[in-house]
Amino acid sequence: MISNMRIAVLGASAGIGLHCVRLALQKGHEVVTLSRRVVPIPDQTTLIRVQGSATDGIAVRTAVEGADAVLVTIGTKSPLPTTMFSDSSRVLLQVLKETGSSPILLILTGFGTGDSWSYNSFPMRILFALVLKQVYADKGVQEQLIASGYSRWEIVRPGRLTNGNMTGRYRVLDTLVAGMKVGAIARVDVAQFLVNQAEQPTHLGKYPALSY
Repeated sequence: MISNMRIAVLGASAGIGLHCVRLALQKGHEVVTLSRRVVPIPDQTTLIRVQGSATDGIAVRTAVEGADAVLVTIGTKSPLPTTMFSDSSRVLLQVLKETGSSPILLILTGFGTGDSWSYNSFPMRILFALVLKQVYADKGVQEQLIASGYSRWEIVRPGRLTNGNMTGRYRVLDTLVAGMKVGAIARVDVAQFLVNQAEQPTHLGKYPALSY
């Protein structure tokens, strides 16, 4: 584990990103947040806020400069077609190329993205087809961009997200196997996994799925 890391969290104002910020601060790390909304955490010396979009190169550069790890936890509540995930990935990769830095990238997508789609349960495949297809299509592009354009990454695919309490007890499945079951997991447990992997990555170049 690296002590006193500098961790950048893109998409930090809510959900898993906000949990990541809180956990990383609790563990004594310096945290730089990037979000369009103000991160609802009291001011402290180890918290640096950058307000802006993950598709804005200047804002992204400010946030990730000097980071040991970058946690990408951006999301959308809309099922409408989007290019936010792929656009932000292109911006991030360009910034890292220009600065010559190589932090660990932890990219949050979801089980059902890319080649994991056919391993989902039948009800979830129906849900994806009816509601989430367009959003997850762009997440698939995001995964491809990161995997082909960078060397130090983990793409994290949690199952159905809940607002449950942290348990610290969940399965980490980084190989796709016929009949595998990926169900619910609390957002805060996903955040714990992300922060732990920032400190000590054990799934580099893999797509760990998270589930109870």
